[in-house]
Amino acid sequence: MDKENKKTARGDVGSLQAQAGCATCPIHHAANLKKLGVDMENWDYVVALAGNPNTGKSTVFNALTGLRQHTGNWPGKTVTRAEGGFEFGGSRYKLVDLPGTYSLLATSLDEEIARDFILFGQPDVTIVVVDASRLERNLNLVLQVLEITNRLVICLNLMDEAERHNMNVDPRRLARDLGVPVVPTVARYNEGLEDLLAAVNEVATGRTKAKPYQVNYNHPKLERAVSQLVDQIKDAFPQVPNARWVALRLLDGDERIIRAVEEGELGELTNTRDDLEGIGASHVSQKSGFAQ
Repeated sequence: MDKENKKTARGDVGSLQAQAGCATCPIHHAANLKKLGVDMENWDYVVALAGNPNTGKSTVFNALTGLRQHTGNWPGKTVTRAEGGFEFGGSRYKLVDLPGTYSLLATSLDEEIARDFILFGQPDVTIVVVDASRLERNLNLVLQVLEITNRLVICLNLMDEAERHNMNVDPRRLARDLGVPVVPTVARYNEGLEDLLAAVNEVATGRTKAKPYQVNYNHPKLERAVSQLVDQIKDAFPQVPNARWVALRLLDGDERIIRAVEEGELGELTNTRDDLEGIGASHVSQKSGFAQ
């Protein structure tokens, strides 16, 4: 079997495993990752590294990847992208360093790149690096990522800074409240990084199942509108993993998400493209009521 056929065969096997509900199989969207400039050949899992600026995210990236990294630009963008890799538990992980952002509302190019990678690339794990000494500010991004994916590990970095300011941060309580693994680290001294890798491995292989905290906006009219849209989204795209987040972005007038719905791109996230063949974008929009 030649190299190209081997790659195709491996992709077909991966799709069959995913359809069969393989608990330890990668869930990333290889085709969309390739569009985003990430080649997964010879890698088992892909991990996104997100976080606010000045949280030590680059330090975490360098500590996890060592010399196994390279830089380039995101396709069609002037924003720099860094990639690296590491091995753990017998598996090979590709780590993609996303631009530092305060949110995923796509109000800037950096936010759009980070948001699109998590949404369309569907990384097997997303690590969000937060500053333990400025937790309240950093949790905004964490909650937004949780609305897109539950395959999340929080890297509670700069614990030494929190201690220096006499701040008591309880990682176990935070993990319980957010419903995802939280790992305290001091990346510049390589403290906690082995535990971080172990947590990433547990999530990637499906051994850790998250029960993420869901933001309740406490607005009856908004929740009714979200509920109605969620039903329509699930009707058009039966296996979409984050229908509530998509509904919220549609209500907010997010042009990128509106386009993904109208053009059927959202359906490609769910590995159900064959189910959507013959259904044009206009039909999907009319069926869901999104055109109004």
